Amino acid sequence: MKAEIAIIGGTGIYNTEIISNSQKLDLETPYGKTSDSLTIGEFNGKKIVFLPRHGKKHSVPPHKINFRANIWALKEIGVKRIIAPCAVGSLRENMEPGHIAIPDQFIDRTKDRDSTFYDQGTVAHISTADPFCPELRDLTISTGKKLNYDIHEKATQVCIEGPRFSTRAESNMFRNWGADTINMTLFPECVLARESQICYVAIATITDYDVWAETAVSHHEVLKTLEENVEKTTNIIQNIIPQINNERNCLCANALEGAI
Repeated sequence: MKAEIAIIGGTGIYNTEIISNSQKLDLETPYGKTSDSLTIGEFNGKKIVFLPRHGKKHSVPPHKINFRANIWALKEIGVKRIIAPCAVGSLRENMEPGHIAIPDQFIDRTKDRDSTFYDQGTVAHISTADPFCPELRDLTISTGKKLNYDIHEKATQVCIEGPRFSTRAESNMFRNWGADTINMTLFPECVLARESQICYVAIATITDYDVWAETAVSHHEVLKTLEENVEKTTNIIQNIIPQINNERNCLCANALEGAI
């Protein structure tokens, strides 16, 4: 059972209806269990796999996601590209709830996450100067614009440990650092993908203004806005997949060259 493109479903993205001829797969990994079963099938002539980041019932909190098991399993079945929807808060006035950002940089503020496959025996220093696949980013941005969505082409996304939301002081600090959006799952997912030489793009749905805006964030508000944006995210994904070429001409494909 193989797949070339993976969708890692974030908060609100659990639907696998676009996948035809689907089968479930549970893989044993050296790092333990994945967040849930892999759903493997086809869409528009492409072999794809779906993995819900938090589990189908959203039972896995962000700081307990087994990121290494998830990425290892996707690599094992042949995945070369990952499309990763996620929910984010906004740190900028012009990045409004309902908009979509395509991050090009991140700031790691997590505290206790295994963030490399190379922690025993072999040392690898991969470059994350540009941590997201440029080809997938360009394709996602152009697709979002064609669909007339409010797309932000660049965003520095800060990833916090969670599961709590930020204090006002932290939120304002992140703004002063130059961060644009904030969430709890981007890191180390994108870095582990880079170590695995898998292309990775995040589709960040903006659900709320973070607490710098003097309004306390509630999970209810986040889910309400997210539900309204699920259709947009799904449309982008469905339009991206048929346009993905088999050949890769990006830095991701050779990320380990000179790193080990």
